[in-house]
Amino acid sequence: MPALTGDEVHEANFLLGPWLIGSCIDLLLQGVICSQVVNYYTYYGDDKGHLRIVVAILALLTVLKSIQAFAIIWIQFITYFGDLQAANQPHTRRWQSGNPLMVALIGLYVQTYFCYRLWAISKKAYVVVPIFVLFLFAFLAVAVATYYISTTDIPAISTWFAAHLSSTCAADIILSLTTASFLLKSKKNVLPQTVGLISALVRLTFQTAAPAALCAMFNLIFSQVYSSEVAIVSTAFNMALPKFYAISMLWTLNARRTISAAHSSRNGMTNTSNEISGARSRATRRANGDVELGPIQVLTQTETHIVRDMFDKSQPHSTHKSDDESVQYSK
Repeated sequence: MPALTGDEVHEANFLLGPWLIGSCIDLLLQGVICSQVVNYYTYYGDDKGHLRIVVAILALLTVLKSIQAFAIIWIQFITYFGDLQAANQPHTRRWQSGNPLMVALIGLYVQTYFCYRLWAISKKAYVVVPIFVLFLFAFLAVAVATYYISTTDIPAISTWFAAHLSSTCAADIILSLTTASFLLKSKKNVLPQTVGLISALVRLTFQTAAPAALCAMFNLIFSQVYSSEVAIVSTAFNMALPKFYAISMLWTLNARRTISAAHSSRNGMTNTSNEISGARSRATRRANGDVELGPIQVLTQTETHIVRDMFDKSQPHSTHKSDDESVQYSK
Protein backbone atom coordinates (compact mmCIF):
# COMPACT_ATOMS: atom_id res chain seq x y z
CA MET A 1 0.00 0.00 0.00
CA PRO A 2 1.55 3.36 -1.01
CA ALA A 3 2.25 5.99 1.63
CA LEU A 4 -0.50 8.52 2.22
CA THR A 5 -0.05 12.07 1.08
CA GLY A 6 -0.48 15.00 3.44
CA ASP A 7 -4.05 15.63 2.24
CA GLU A 8 -4.92 11.96 2.64
CA VAL A 9 -3.55 11.92 6.19
CA HIS A 10 -5.67 14.97 7.01
CA GLU A 11 -8.72 13.29 5.46
CA ALA A 12 -8.15 10.12 7.49
CA ASN A 13 -7.68 12.06 10.71
CA PHE A 14 -10.46 14.62 10.46
CA LEU A 15 -13.03 13.08 8.12
CA LEU A 16 -12.86 9.42 9.18
CA GLY A 17 -11.36 9.73 12.68
CA PRO A 18 -14.42 11.41 14.25
CA TRP A 19 -16.62 8.53 13.08
CA LEU A 20 -14.29 6.06 14.82
CA ILE A 21 -14.05 8.08 18.04
CA GLY A 22 -17.77 8.74 18.17
CA SER A 23 -18.65 5.10 17.53
CA CYS A 24 -16.28 3.94 20.27
CA ILE A 25 -17.86 6.36 22.75
CA ASP A 26 -21.29 5.18 21.60
CA LEU A 27 -20.43 1.54 22.30
CA LEU A 28 -18.87 2.44 25.66
CA LEU A 29 -21.95 4.36 26.79
CA GLN A 30 -24.18 1.51 25.64
CA GLY A 31 -22.59 -0.58 28.39
CA VAL A 32 -23.58 2.09 30.92
CA ILE A 33 -27.13 2.08 29.55
CA CYS A 34 -27.36 -1.72 29.80
CA SER A 35 -26.39 -1.49 33.46
CA GLN A 36 -28.99 1.24 34.06
CA VAL A 37 -31.73 -0.78 32.35
CA VAL A 38 -30.92 -3.86 34.44
CA ASN A 39 -31.03 -1.74 37.61
CA TYR A 40 -34.36 -0.23 36.60
CA TYR A 41 -36.09 -3.56 36.03
CA THR A 42 -34.48 -5.01 39.18
CA TYR A 43 -35.67 -2.30 41.56
CA TYR A 44 -38.73 -0.86 39.79
CA GLY A 45 -40.38 -3.95 38.36
CA ASP A 46 -43.72 -2.84 39.78
CA ASP A 47 -43.73 0.55 38.06
CA LYS A 48 -46.76 1.28 35.94
CA GLY A 49 -46.84 -0.74 32.74
CA HIS A 50 -46.58 2.26 30.41
CA LEU A 51 -43.40 3.47 32.14
CA ARG A 52 -41.76 0.05 31.85
CA ILE A 53 -42.68 -0.02 28.15
CA VAL A 54 -41.17 3.44 27.69
CA VAL A 55 -37.88 2.21 29.19
CA ALA A 56 -37.97 -0.94 27.03
CA ILE A 57 -38.42 1.11 23.86
CA LEU A 58 -35.55 3.38 24.88
CA ALA A 59 -33.33 0.35 25.48
CA LEU A 60 -34.23 -1.03 22.05
CA LEU A 61 -33.52 2.29 20.32
CA THR A 62 -30.09 2.57 21.94
CA VAL A 63 -29.18 -0.99 21.00
CA LEU A 64 -30.17 -0.36 17.37
CA LYS A 65 -28.10 2.83 17.41
CA SER A 66 -25.06 0.91 18.65
CA ILE A 67 -25.53 -1.67 15.90
CA GLN A 68 -25.56 1.15 13.37
CA ALA A 69 -22.42 2.69 14.91
CA PHE A 70 -20.60 -0.63 14.72
CA ALA A 71 -21.68 -1.06 11.09
CA ILE A 72 -20.34 2.40 10.23
CA ILE A 73 -16.83 1.75 11.50
CA TRP A 74 -16.80 -1.79 10.05
CA ILE A 75 -17.64 -0.61 6.54
CA GLN A 76 -15.43 2.46 6.66
CA PHE A 77 -12.36 0.74 8.07
CA ILE A 78 -12.75 -2.86 6.88
CA THR A 79 -14.89 -2.92 3.75
CA TYR A 80 -13.23 0.21 2.33
CA PHE A 81 -9.83 -0.37 3.88
CA GLY A 82 -7.25 1.62 1.93
CA ASP A 83 -9.87 3.42 -0.16
CA LEU A 84 -10.26 6.80 1.52
CA GLN A 85 -12.44 8.25 -1.20
CA ALA A 86 -15.04 5.48 -0.98
CA ALA A 87 -14.90 5.37 2.84
CA ASN A 88 -15.55 9.09 3.10
CA GLN A 89 -18.78 9.27 1.10
CA PRO A 90 -21.55 8.93 3.69
CA HIS A 91 -24.04 10.66 1.40
CA THR A 92 -24.04 7.59 -0.83
CA ARG A 93 -25.13 5.28 2.02
CA ARG A 94 -28.59 6.11 3.38
CA TRP A 95 -28.09 4.29 6.68
CA GLN A 96 -25.06 6.53 7.33
CA SER A 97 -26.40 9.79 5.89
CA GLY A 98 -29.46 9.22 8.07
CA ASN A 99 -27.35 9.05 11.22
CA PRO A 100 -28.24 12.61 12.37
CA LEU A 101 -31.93 11.76 12.03
CA MET A 102 -31.48 8.64 14.19
CA VAL A 103 -29.62 10.72 16.77
CA ALA A 104 -32.39 13.33 16.79
CA LEU A 105 -35.09 10.65 17.09
CA ILE A 106 -33.63 9.27 20.32
CA GLY A 107 -33.11 12.81 21.56
CA LEU A 108 -36.74 13.73 20.85
CA TYR A 109 -37.93 10.56 22.60
CA VAL A 110 -36.08 11.48 25.79
CA GLN A 111 -36.99 15.16 25.52
CA THR A 112 -40.67 14.22 25.26
CA TYR A 113 -40.34 12.28 28.52
CA PHE A 114 -38.78 15.27 30.28
CA CYS A 115 -41.45 17.59 28.89
CA TYR A 116 -44.09 15.25 30.31
CA ARG A 117 -42.19 15.28 33.59
CA LEU A 118 -42.29 19.08 33.58
CA TRP A 119 -46.03 19.01 32.93
CA ALA A 120 -46.48 16.58 35.85
CA ILE A 121 -44.64 19.07 38.07
CA SER A 122 -46.16 22.31 36.83
CA LYS A 123 -49.58 21.27 35.47
CA LYS A 124 -49.23 24.25 33.11
CA ALA A 125 -49.58 23.43 29.43
CA TYR A 126 -48.61 26.95 28.37
CA VAL A 127 -45.20 26.35 29.97
CA VAL A 128 -44.56 22.91 28.47
CA VAL A 129 -45.97 23.31 24.95
CA PRO A 130 -43.53 26.05 23.75
CA ILE A 131 -40.56 23.99 24.94
CA PHE A 132 -41.84 20.87 23.22
CA VAL A 133 -42.50 22.85 20.02
CA LEU A 134 -38.86 23.98 20.09
CA PHE A 135 -37.73 20.37 20.41
CA LEU A 136 -40.05 19.40 17.56
CA PHE A 137 -38.64 22.17 15.39
CA ALA A 138 -35.12 20.89 16.11
CA PHE A 139 -36.15 17.42 14.93
CA LEU A 140 -37.75 18.78 11.75
CA ALA A 141 -34.61 20.86 11.08
CA VAL A 142 -32.38 17.80 11.18
CA ALA A 143 -34.83 15.96 8.91
CA VAL A 144 -34.38 18.74 6.34
CA ALA A 145 -30.59 18.61 6.84
CA THR A 146 -30.68 14.86 6.19
CA TYR A 147 -32.33 15.51 2.84
CA TYR A 148 -29.57 17.94 1.88
CA ILE A 149 -26.92 15.39 2.92
CA SER A 150 -28.19 13.13 0.16
CA THR A 151 -27.86 16.00 -2.32
CA THR A 152 -24.45 17.11 -0.91
CA ASP A 153 -25.65 20.70 -0.57
CA ILE A 154 -23.02 21.77 1.97
CA PRO A 155 -24.31 25.33 2.72
CA ALA A 156 -27.86 24.06 3.29
CA ILE A 157 -26.59 21.23 5.50
CA SER A 158 -24.64 23.70 7.64
CA THR A 159 -27.61 26.05 7.97
CA TRP A 160 -30.12 23.41 9.01
CA PHE A 161 -27.70 21.69 11.37
CA ALA A 162 -27.09 25.02 13.05
CA ALA A 163 -30.85 25.49 13.42
CA HIS A 164 -31.20 21.97 14.84
CA LEU A 165 -28.34 22.15 17.32
CA SER A 166 -29.02 25.70 18.53
CA SER A 167 -32.71 24.88 19.06
CA THR A 168 -31.79 21.71 20.95
CA CYS A 169 -29.30 23.50 23.21
CA ALA A 170 -31.71 26.34 23.93
CA ALA A 171 -34.63 24.01 24.66
CA ASP A 172 -32.50 21.81 26.94
CA ILE A 173 -31.40 24.79 29.00
CA ILE A 174 -34.91 26.24 29.21
CA LEU A 175 -36.35 22.86 30.19
CA SER A 176 -33.82 22.36 33.00
CA LEU A 177 -34.22 25.89 34.37
CA THR A 178 -38.02 25.72 34.22
CA THR A 179 -38.13 22.35 35.96
CA ALA A 180 -35.80 23.58 38.70
CA SER A 181 -37.84 26.77 39.04
CA PHE A 182 -41.09 24.92 39.71
CA LEU A 183 -39.36 22.62 42.19
CA LEU A 184 -37.87 25.59 44.05
CA LYS A 185 -41.25 27.33 44.17
CA SER A 186 -42.70 24.30 45.92
CA LYS A 187 -40.26 24.86 48.81
CA LYS A 188 -42.44 27.72 50.03
CA ASN A 189 -45.39 25.43 50.75
CA VAL A 190 -43.81 22.31 52.20
CA LEU A 191 -42.68 21.14 55.61
CA PRO A 192 -39.07 21.77 56.68
CA GLN A 193 -38.50 18.02 56.53
CA THR A 194 -39.35 18.05 52.82
CA VAL A 195 -37.06 20.89 51.77
CA GLY A 196 -34.08 18.53 51.60
CA LEU A 197 -35.98 16.21 49.26
CA ILE A 198 -36.83 19.07 46.89
CA SER A 199 -33.23 20.29 46.95
CA ALA A 200 -32.11 16.80 45.97
CA LEU A 201 -34.55 16.83 43.05
CA VAL A 202 -33.22 20.21 41.88
CA ARG A 203 -29.66 18.90 41.97
CA LEU A 204 -30.76 15.80 40.08
CA THR A 205 -32.34 17.98 37.39
CA PHE A 206 -29.06 19.72 36.60
CA GLN A 207 -26.87 16.66 37.10
CA THR A 208 -28.82 14.60 34.61
CA ALA A 209 -29.11 17.43 32.09
CA ALA A 210 -25.45 18.48 32.18
CA PRO A 211 -23.82 15.63 30.15
CA ALA A 212 -26.24 15.86 27.21
CA ALA A 213 -26.26 19.67 27.28
CA LEU A 214 -22.46 19.87 27.19
CA CYS A 215 -22.26 17.30 24.41
CA ALA A 216 -24.88 19.20 22.37
CA MET A 217 -23.01 22.46 22.98
CA PHE A 218 -19.68 21.06 21.72
CA ASN A 219 -21.53 19.51 18.81
CA LEU A 220 -22.88 22.96 17.89
CA ILE A 221 -19.53 24.72 18.34
CA PHE A 222 -17.46 22.33 16.24
CA SER A 223 -20.13 22.09 13.53
CA GLN A 224 -19.80 25.86 13.03
CA VAL A 225 -16.04 26.21 13.52
CA TYR A 226 -15.09 23.67 10.84
CA SER A 227 -16.55 23.15 7.41
CA SER A 228 -17.73 19.59 6.78
CA GLU A 229 -15.35 19.48 3.82
CA VAL A 230 -12.37 20.20 6.08
CA ALA A 231 -13.17 18.41 9.35
CA ILE A 232 -16.20 16.79 10.93
CA VAL A 233 -15.09 16.93 14.56
CA SER A 234 -18.71 17.49 15.58
CA THR A 235 -19.56 13.98 14.35
CA ALA A 236 -17.80 12.47 17.37
CA PHE A 237 -20.08 14.44 19.72
CA ASN A 238 -23.12 13.77 17.56
CA MET A 239 -22.57 10.00 17.76
CA ALA A 240 -22.38 10.14 21.57
CA LEU A 241 -25.28 12.57 22.07
CA PRO A 242 -28.23 10.10 21.97
CA LYS A 243 -26.54 7.90 24.56
CA PHE A 244 -26.09 10.84 26.92
CA TYR A 245 -29.78 11.62 26.53
CA ALA A 246 -30.72 8.01 27.30
CA ILE A 247 -28.41 7.96 30.33
CA SER A 248 -30.00 11.16 31.67
CA MET A 249 -33.50 9.66 31.46
CA LEU A 250 -32.50 6.35 33.08
CA TRP A 251 -30.47 8.19 35.71
CA THR A 252 -33.55 10.23 36.60
CA LEU A 253 -35.72 7.13 36.91
CA ASN A 254 -33.21 5.11 38.91
CA ALA A 255 -32.41 7.97 41.31
CA ARG A 256 -35.84 7.66 42.96
CA ARG A 257 -34.68 4.85 45.20
CA THR A 258 -31.52 6.54 46.45
CA ILE A 259 -33.17 9.93 47.01
CA SER A 260 -36.12 8.42 48.87
CA ALA A 261 -33.83 6.25 50.99
CA ALA A 262 -31.48 9.11 51.89
CA HIS A 263 -34.38 11.42 52.73
CA SER A 264 -36.08 8.73 54.81
CA SER A 265 -32.99 8.03 56.89
CA ARG A 266 -32.47 11.74 57.61
CA ASN A 267 -36.05 12.54 58.58
CA GLY A 268 -37.24 9.40 60.32
CA MET A 269 -40.03 8.38 57.97
CA THR A 270 -42.42 5.76 59.19
CA ASN A 271 -41.69 3.43 56.24
CA THR A 272 -38.53 1.35 55.89
CA SER A 273 -37.45 2.50 52.44
CA ASN A 274 -34.04 3.61 53.69
CA GLU A 275 -32.57 0.24 52.77
CA ILE A 276 -30.20 0.95 49.93
CA SER A 277 -29.76 -2.68 48.92
CA GLY A 278 -31.91 -5.76 49.00
CA ALA A 279 -35.52 -6.45 48.12
CA ARG A 280 -38.26 -4.08 49.16
CA SER A 281 -41.87 -4.82 49.78
CA ARG A 282 -44.40 -3.78 47.15
CA ALA A 283 -46.03 -1.43 49.63
CA THR A 284 -42.73 0.35 50.29
CA ARG A 285 -41.99 0.70 46.58
CA ARG A 286 -45.46 2.13 45.98
CA ALA A 287 -44.83 4.59 48.80
CA ASN A 288 -41.70 5.88 47.09
CA GLY A 289 -43.44 6.06 43.72
CA ASP A 290 -42.09 8.27 40.97
CA VAL A 291 -40.90 10.84 43.46
CA GLU A 292 -38.92 12.85 40.92
CA LEU A 293 -41.79 13.05 38.45
CA GLY A 294 -44.43 14.90 40.42
CA PRO A 295 -44.71 18.08 42.45
CA ILE A 296 -44.07 17.68 46.13
CA GLN A 297 -47.43 18.81 47.42
CA VAL A 298 -48.13 18.80 51.11
CA LEU A 299 -51.60 18.03 52.43
CA THR A 300 -52.40 18.41 56.10
CA GLN A 301 -54.85 16.31 58.07
CA THR A 302 -54.86 16.63 61.87
CA GLU A 303 -51.33 15.74 63.02
CA THR A 304 -50.21 13.88 59.90
CA HIS A 305 -48.56 15.43 56.84
CA ILE A 306 -48.59 13.55 53.57
CA VAL A 307 -46.15 14.03 50.75
CA ARG A 308 -47.99 12.56 47.78
CA ASP A 309 -46.70 11.60 44.37
CA MET A 310 -48.85 13.50 41.89
CA PHE A 311 -47.48 11.66 38.88
CA ASP A 312 -49.66 8.66 39.59
CA LYS A 313 -53.02 9.56 38.05
CA SER A 314 -54.71 6.66 39.81
CA GLN A 315 -54.33 8.49 43.14
CA PRO A 316 -56.96 11.21 43.79
CA HIS A 317 -55.86 14.65 44.87
CA SER A 318 -57.46 14.44 48.28
CA THR A 319 -56.48 14.07 51.90
CA HIS A 320 -57.32 10.39 51.98
CA LYS A 321 -54.56 8.49 53.76
CA SER A 322 -53.11 5.17 52.67
CA ASP A 323 -49.87 3.53 53.79
CA ASP A 324 -49.36 2.25 50.25
CA GLU A 325 -49.88 5.64 48.61
CA SER A 326 -48.08 8.16 50.80
CA VAL A 327 -45.06 8.86 52.93
CA GLN A 328 -46.06 10.08 56.37
CA TYR A 329 -44.29 12.44 58.73
CA SER A 330 -45.23 13.12 62.35
CA LYS A 331 -45.01 16.51 63.95
